[in-house]
Amino acid sequence: MLAAAAVFLTSAAWATASPAQATTGVVQTDEIAHVVRPGDTLEGLAATYLDAPRLWPLLQARNKLADARRLKPGSVVWIPVRLQPQSSATVDFVQGTATARGPGAASAAALAAGQKLEEGTALTVAPDAFVTVTLADGTVVRIQSQSDVVLRQLRRRGRAGSVQAVLEMRSGAVESAVQPAAGPRRFEVRTPLAITSVRGTRFGIAMGESGQTIASVLEGAVGVQARDAAAPAGRPTDTSAGVALASGQGLAVAADGTLGLPRALLAAPDVSQIPEMVSDAGILALSVPAMPGALRYEAQVARDEAFRQVLRQGRFTHGELRFRALEDGRYHLMVRALDDAGIAGLPATRAFTVKTQPAPPLYQQPAPGAVVAAGASALECTEVAGARWYRLQVAKDAAFSSIVRDEPRLAECRLGLDSLAKGSYFWRAASVAELPGGASDQGPFAPPQAFTVADRPPAMSANAMDANDGGTRVSLHWPAQPGQRFRLQLAPAAQPDFKTLVQDTELDSPSWAAGDLPAGEYLVRIQVLDPTGLQSDFSPARKVRVGTGLSTGFGLPLSTQGGDPVRRP
Repeated sequence: MLAAAAVFLTSAAWATASPAQATTGVVQTDEIAHVVRPGDTLEGLAATYLDAPRLWPLLQARNKLADARRLKPGSVVWIPVRLQPQSSATVDFVQGTATARGPGAASAAALAAGQKLEEGTALTVAPDAFVTVTLADGTVVRIQSQSDVVLRQLRRRGRAGSVQAVLEMRSGAVESAVQPAAGPRRFEVRTPLAITSVRGTRFGIAMGESGQTIASVLEGAVGVQARDAAAPAGRPTDTSAGVALASGQGLAVAADGTLGLPRALLAAPDVSQIPEMVSDAGILALSVPAMPGALRYEAQVARDEAFRQVLRQGRFTHGELRFRALEDGRYHLMVRALDDAGIAGLPATRAFTVKTQPAPPLYQQPAPGAVVAAGASALECTEVAGARWYRLQVAKDAAFSSIVRDEPRLAECRLGLDSLAKGSYFWRAASVAELPGGASDQGPFAPPQAFTVADRPPAMSANAMDANDGGTRVSLHWPAQPGQRFRLQLAPAAQPDFKTLVQDTELDSPSWAAGDLPAGEYLVRIQVLDPTGLQSDFSPARKVRVGTGLSTGFGLPLSTQGGDPVRRP
């Protein structure tokens, strides 16, 4: 006979648990146990629990009481939950695709924030989606992606009492923050292997890929005991001694019903190195150091500190977290390490800001680490749609603590180096937009790029110059994460919709060069192809000018003493 497990709150934290439960090992999952006090009557209990004093005969029949007016103090009266008034739940937040199918409905409909949910509603949350539901008593249920959950019971203890709720989880995962209640209440999450009953507790329940049920407790205390899966619904029968889960502990129930031992949750990962500002517009890439005992990492990104509005979530083999890009704004990251049983550890959180607009230019020249001629060279980068000015900085160190040039409002993305002494430098560029009223909005700097200024070589002979028959060499460089590939599209500047393409190519490294483009203006955009399988949207278009001119044998445009390109007559 297949065994399963029942997870229930210990009697110290569940006001409705009775001495009879503790000794018989029977958990009445569809009834509330009321321990009779002096002066209790069935009519009074029907008024308190059911908001209907006239229903006392149903309590008498259920409990097989010969004298309804004489209740023995210390005895137990069982209150069927189905007799309680129905309650409802409210959808607070929906990210991605999620549907609800109400009781008796012929088909499911899209879920929307503010929607009321009735008892018996089935919720389906698609991959990369997330839903937050709040019960009438303030209990918050966070339903993760790829989950199927049924609101099996939504009842209230009397007219204004605590909510008695039962969630049936068929797949996926839920996390709950159950509000404390002054009187008896019940909140359960059921899976095929477990029933978790909680009061005043933060906990998570997940169904693993191998069919196991996983419980982890952040606050409060729960108990776990095996049960007979063949027992009638609502009457799981104890088949083994129970174990307790305290705050900071987790437990896994195997697919065959084998109950694992409680274990301490893994420590919170180190998120101190997550930058306060993230500027990559392609893939949101965040990293946490590997930690002992962690086989995987579970991460979420939310708009709010309480993680009720989760926008991105995923599980990762290593501490390299990758998500689809987010719009500019303030966000919160939560990371938990998973142990060898799949139990999620303690959470670490960190706030960060995404600032990607206006997008930074792409570097054109010099090439990364190149040596340029003193007195006659220039730093050049692409134009960016929507940018009013460009800010270029030159420093002696990559941290830009020793800045030697800072030009905050250049009309062109170009800076001559005629006044720069010989030596090693770093440069970086940012786009600047003009806001209504004339204020400036600077976007993020592109990552620093090294170059060296050295004495010019002897004058070039005519034979060292490369006349590209009306074209000139163009090269671009941009930042990247290890293992990423790219798709680059080039279109005429007159085709900003990129319907007409000059080039559409995939690249194995974050650079591109073309040596024989006709003179003119072009738009270039780049898509990131991450090794995780994620693909970014195409980047904002940058403008590239290809002049009709002479270039050196090194493939760089020939410049005048002032740094301007030499054009064909």
